[in-house]
Amino acid sequence: MRLKCIKLTNFRGYQNTTVIPINEAMTGIVGRNDFGKSTILEALAIFFESDGAKADKNDMNCFRLQAGDTHFEIACEFDELPPSLLLDENVETTLADELLLNEESNFEVVKTFKATTSGKPDKTYIRCQHPSGSGISNLLGLKMADLKTLGQSYGVDDAVADKRVASLWRHAIREAAQPLDLNETLLDVDKGLSTEGKSIWGRIQDQLPTFALFKADRESNDGDAEAKNPLQQAVKDAQAALQVEISDIEQEIEQSVLDVANRTLGKLREMAPELANELTPRFKDKPKWTFNFTLDGENGIPINKRGSGVRRLILLNFFRAEAEKAVAGSQRKVIYAIEEPETSQHPNYQIMLMKALLELANQPNRQILVTTHVPALAGLIPIDGVRFVTKDENNLPAVKMPSDTVLKEAAESLGVLPETGMERANGVVLVEGKSDVTFLRHTTRILKDAGHIPASLEEAGIVPLQTGGSGNVKHWVTHKLADDLGLPWCVFLDSDIGGDPAQVKSIQKRKTEVEAQGRAFYSTRKREIENYLCPTLINEESGEEVDYSDTCDAKKIIGNAVGMKPDDVIDRFWPLMTAEKMIARSTYTEEGDEFIELVQLGNHLLALVE
Repeated sequence: MRLKCIKLTNFRGYQNTTVIPINEAMTGIVGRNDFGKSTILEALAIFFESDGAKADKNDMNCFRLQAGDTHFEIACEFDELPPSLLLDENVETTLADELLLNEESNFEVVKTFKATTSGKPDKTYIRCQHPSGSGISNLLGLKMADLKTLGQSYGVDDAVADKRVASLWRHAIREAAQPLDLNETLLDVDKGLSTEGKSIWGRIQDQLPTFALFKADRESNDGDAEAKNPLQQAVKDAQAALQVEISDIEQEIEQSVLDVANRTLGKLREMAPELANELTPRFKDKPKWTFNFTLDGENGIPINKRGSGVRRLILLNFFRAEAEKAVAGSQRKVIYAIEEPETSQHPNYQIMLMKALLELANQPNRQILVTTHVPALAGLIPIDGVRFVTKDENNLPAVKMPSDTVLKEAAESLGVLPETGMERANGVVLVEGKSDVTFLRHTTRILKDAGHIPASLEEAGIVPLQTGGSGNVKHWVTHKLADDLGLPWCVFLDSDIGGDPAQVKSIQKRKTEVEAQGRAFYSTRKREIENYLCPTLINEESGEEVDYSDTCDAKKIIGNAVGMKPDDVIDRFWPLMTAEKMIARSTYTEEGDEFIELVQLGNHLLALVE
């Protein structure tokens, strides 16, 4: 199941009912401090009972409490439902067949909490379109004997193939009772499910996503056991898994030592029997298995002596690893909720972390939720995943979905600025990062000097601007400014062919969106711009031999070979590429004709200002 939305009613600052849609991949909850961003993530933690998260009586909205309301509510709606469920015996059924879906054909769970108590939910309901007719309004709450009696009254005995299976009786009864009068119902999971079917709710819960919240104020100092040594837990887990073997070894050691002790006492009796008889061999303590595990850097400094940013980065990925372990071997989705990932991080690490989360969001069965008020991170959030938390005219929290008006308001509120450099430009090429800028500028300059294209980007007044990728807030702000200035613009990205299929699909989606605006979109025929580097050039400059195809991860292969960060490969080697090497590395044949891709690209970009 995939989380589609969360609904908050009378929870903290959210009065009445506020619906927050959740994106299928990355949801960025942005807004100023103390506007209600963290409340959304903490409500999800309470709903999923993550890491022991529990509601507090202070979570009740004080104004609604004064108005006489007695409960607050957290509801979650899910789509991408399992095609079948085993609720009774080994016979498959579906949530739809059991009439457990809401009006939108989604699965919705509602948890209510008393305003006067803390802890677990007072009630848990399934909001669904359920029969209201007499006798069939609560089939899931009937015991087998009662189901059979009801079924016999409808004359469906012969329609039930296996009379031991409750779901078959329910199906036959519903068929006989057509047409059903369906109405919105809050089905109590405790009272609405039969005693014999007590596991029904448990089996449904097993299909819900796993939720993991990493909070901004999570401890990250030397006194915190996890931050001090997050992988020490791995030692404990390994010991627990091997406890039987460890116990056997302990017994062997004890027996061996006792054997030596007894033989020693036997020899002592030959010399001093009175003394030997006073002595009894025993272990004072059980053997202790101690493994002091840590992560040391190249300079030998352990992680508990590193900066708070490094500790938090390691702790965040320990948190990710534990969440992954919880669903290993299953198809359950994992929802990562990360509050203010920028906390204690250098700006460069902030960007790296956000890009890593974006890649994670493109993986199957993963959803990412982040909160931030930092412009650099907010600018990288995909537009369709933006949820802008602000205040309405009554000073109450309001969650706005992305639109041109909302994105403008969010960008101005957070200070997300366009890339500079357009003031004197004739046209703009929106690219992902600094390496793309290096690639395009050097390519057009060298090909122009060699007579293959009429001008370089600089000569044509075309400015490549890095926005972190097409389709994010930074990209939107920049191209909106280009529109306002009357500048033509286009987009250039890696194709990622041969890489993550989800990322390839995302790029194709952006291509469709950009072209729908009447703008040009260019992507590489090879996987990335690094794949156009000449291997002989790498060898001449570094002494290392590299080999990669058009769809290999050339950036990583080259970076590992020469001992540098993959993201720095283009900046080091591309300025050394000659026109001859560019032509050799970008020539391709199509339908019998030969083309030079980088020459084509240069001419296409120059056409932007013709």
